[in-house]
Amino acid sequence: MKPAYLLPLLIVAAGCTDRGASYQPVLDGQPNAAYQSDLAECQTLARDQQHLNRSTKQAVLIGAGIGAVLGEVDNDSDPLGGAIVGAISGGAAGASDAADKRETIVIECLRRRGHPVVG
Repeated sequence: MKPAYLLPLLIVAAGCTDRGASYQPVLDGQPNAAYQSDLAECQTLARDQQHLNRSTKQAVLIGAGIGAVLGEVDNDSDPLGGAIVGAISGGAAGASDAADKRETIVIECLRRRGHPVVG
């Protein structure tokens, strides 16, 4: 496993850090006077949800395990490199799931405050 493979995975992982919490939903109609302040509060609520939660940690461990096995059976026979790539891939997948949950928090929070959010 070559270290050059790590760079794209690191870039993807870094790009997920604030995704979801800064989501700008689509409304069915015009926003009312309270929309901007409600949006800011809902985004703050979503931002408080950690990316490095239990499921993200599990995804990192599973990715590292699978990567180590695949790295061992690969032609390069590099279980450590495979584990690193697998851990980064698992972490990126876990962070992506966490970002999706943050987006859902923004949407549901606005809906519960009476805003006509479509998605």
